[in-house]
Amino acid sequence: MKNKPVIYLLALAVFLIGTIEYIITGIIEMVAIDLHVSTAVAGLLVTSFALSAAIGAPIVIALTINVDRKKILLWMLGLFIVSNFITFLSPSFEMMLLSRMLQGLSGGIATVVAMGVATRLVEMERRGSAIGLILMGLSSSLVLGVPLGTFLSDLIGWRALFVLISVITFIPLFVVYRSVPAIKEQEPVTIGMQLSLLKDKRIVIAVVITLFYVGAYSTLFTYLTPYLQASAELTMAQISGILLLAGICSFMGSSIGGKVADKKGPKFTILIGLTLQVIMLSSLAFIGANLVALIAVMMVWMIATWSTSPAQQLYLVTLVPKSPDIALSVNTSFIQFGFALGSGLGGLVISGTSVLDLSWFSAGIVVLALLMTFMLVVLDRASGRKTTVSSM
Repeated sequence: MKNKPVIYLLALAVFLIGTIEYIITGIIEMVAIDLHVSTAVAGLLVTSFALSAAIGAPIVIALTINVDRKKILLWMLGLFIVSNFITFLSPSFEMMLLSRMLQGLSGGIATVVAMGVATRLVEMERRGSAIGLILMGLSSSLVLGVPLGTFLSDLIGWRALFVLISVITFIPLFVVYRSVPAIKEQEPVTIGMQLSLLKDKRIVIAVVITLFYVGAYSTLFTYLTPYLQASAELTMAQISGILLLAGICSFMGSSIGGKVADKKGPKFTILIGLTLQVIMLSSLAFIGANLVALIAVMMVWMIATWSTSPAQQLYLVTLVPKSPDIALSVNTSFIQFGFALGSGLGGLVISGTSVLDLSWFSAGIVVLALLMTFMLVVLDRASGRKTTVSSM
């Protein structure tokens, strides 16, 4: 793969952005006490980041689509660094909320542009692997960034953590400045052209698939600790070990999904990933307290879920090869919406029935994503796209 070191540094940037997004869940009590608000109010710091990334990023990317992608990436990484320093200096919850909105906007745009840049720095047949590497940065922020950040916050204070991440972000910023060439659209892209892309039924169906399978993932994963406790009466030490393994598997899934998508095609990878998700989530209901089987099923579920993401991103890139950033930004928005939707639906399931019903509920949502994927195959055939297994 060409420019592999640069791709890894872009993945580092996404890792730092993901850590900043998710770290609040690990330090929420410290933040609430320091800012003199309730834990529930402090939870808005998570929502504000997600909504800024989901709503703001597509708009800014659409408005700047004809601007050099290198410049956009430099500006957004710079704004991300500044926003972290604002967090460090925030004297009030309102100022902190503003800084989180800036983090979400800059981080969301930087993540999408990093994926788009990565696909242009590698050979055509390695684009899926490049996207997989970028997404490995995101998945590793869950398994490494959040627990490590929480630990460091206890040692140096939660505010200092944001400064530390800002300092580290200068590394990918410098690499982008020195090693990424200017990347502009060969032909100007108008707002009308962008809107016409979003009218493509295949793009609409693809991002809805993202909403469903990410929502299914979030429905169970958000409440995974109480689910595991109810399933097998595990200790917190055992649960921590399972969560670590789950994070490692998510890291592996991002890499595997990108490689399989390059070899077998994105839709083939998506179909296999979604099918495995349905099987694994359904199996959880029958495992009971068998710890070995529970761990095995959970690990396959994590790999299958995270392997779907790079394939999904690559499929969108194939639909809009000349201007992938727009489709990727919309998909990233639906990822954020999926996380929010899933956690909310999971809460309703728990309050209405039992935490043990989450696996069935999640499986049902993935079935919807699977049905939508079959619709995508039909649409591609109708539009004359090649849909043999080797090209799927």
